[in-house]
Amino acid sequence: MPTECTPDLFEFEPVEGRRVVAAFDGGAITSDAGALLLGATDLAINMMQRFAACFDDVRRQELIEHEVVTLVGQRVFGIALGYEDLNDHDELRHDPMMAVLAGKLEAKREECAPVAGKSTLNRLELSRLQPTRYHKISYNPIAIKRLLVDLFLEAHERPPRSIVLDLDATDDPVHGDQEGRFFHGYYDCYCYLPLYVFCGRHLLVAKLRRANLDAADGALEEVARVIAHIRRKWPKVRIVLRADSGFARDDLMTWCEANNVHFVFGLAKNERLVAAIQGELEQAEKISRRTGKPARRFKDFKWLTRTSWSRSRRVVAKAEWTQGEANPRFVVTSLTRAECKPRYLYEKGYCARGDMENRIKECQLDLYADRTSAATMRANQMRLWFASMAYVLLCAMRRIALGQTKLANASCGSIRLKLLKIGALVSISVRRIKIAMASACPAADIWGLAAVRLAAAANARASPA
Repeated sequence: MPTECTPDLFEFEPVEGRRVVAAFDGGAITSDAGALLLGATDLAINMMQRFAACFDDVRRQELIEHEVVTLVGQRVFGIALGYEDLNDHDELRHDPMMAVLAGKLEAKREECAPVAGKSTLNRLELSRLQPTRYHKISYNPIAIKRLLVDLFLEAHERPPRSIVLDLDATDDPVHGDQEGRFFHGYYDCYCYLPLYVFCGRHLLVAKLRRANLDAADGALEEVARVIAHIRRKWPKVRIVLRADSGFARDDLMTWCEANNVHFVFGLAKNERLVAAIQGELEQAEKISRRTGKPARRFKDFKWLTRTSWSRSRRVVAKAEWTQGEANPRFVVTSLTRAECKPRYLYEKGYCARGDMENRIKECQLDLYADRTSAATMRANQMRLWFASMAYVLLCAMRRIALGQTKLANASCGSIRLKLLKIGALVSISVRRIKIAMASACPAADIWGLAAVRLAAAANARASPA
């Protein structure tokens, strides 16, 4: 029989003689019950309070309905849960789970919801460096940048012997008349060109930039700041910078050499470089034609450009013959041959930087770091930081709560789908708030284990030995 619906009741095909009807009358139900794990993760790393401390609020305290820590938490939790747009919060402000995460079940004023709507959150995104008559919430960009590095340092129980910092630039397409938009020939679109710095899965830098700049523009300043911060706590750590050929710039390499920082950068090929490995390419071609499989040979040598480099440096070359043609690749490095042989440096050292692409995809595809549709670069940088904090929060959950489970290496999108988007009935009484989650949740065991682990981490932080 055809589906029959009324404005309040929806009827579908019967099942075993029973009518199937649906209505939006279940009461206090949420589809985001798993977000309790986000709140528990925040307690374990104490992120929201410190992120909120990066803002200065000069509003009249007696008239404030939504404090900055509530606004910051609501925005970051919302992104982690998949709500990329501020408009979503006009409905989310009535969601009982958002109220629980905010620790605030009722508003002071009757006409308000427990958490903020899009207009109030928009004021937060449009905050400036200094408060004004119409923008009474300002922010400190230096403090926000410092917090990202602090959270990375605190994620380690003891200083590692060595770390690798991956640098990369990527496209952030824009589709309006945003400030700072430029056409980028390589990406074939109008975009921004944000700079990211990761250490493994940890995000240390997310800097929004115009697209009419060199890929390495501003990288030296960010690297110097981050490394100085790291070495204040880990003075003996060995640091290696790794990036593609867009960062093989003399000023960055010279700074590394002067500050005891190693580097492994891709190097764009040219006729002189290819000529330097002609013999190795011919050997690879002979082997490939004989075996019918790709073949590669490696060579390292000292190299000096004609004008752009201030000194000669070690270059490692991969002379590869594949699919009937040469495929030479080059890397410039400060590591000596005694420290790292050519094949190992290229295959295990340099090529491992490709994993950073997955981290950027998590930020942009799963957490909407490319949702930079505000009019100004200042507001879009703030949006990028909100998405970055959502990534840091989910990364901390994965590290603390999901180790040795089948979600230990899951992406942020998979964690959201399996552990956060859980339907539940919320009942609030005088003595407790009960979140009755779906009994058939397939990830119930992992969710329970994660909750126990996060509670233990929060307790350990609250009462250090």
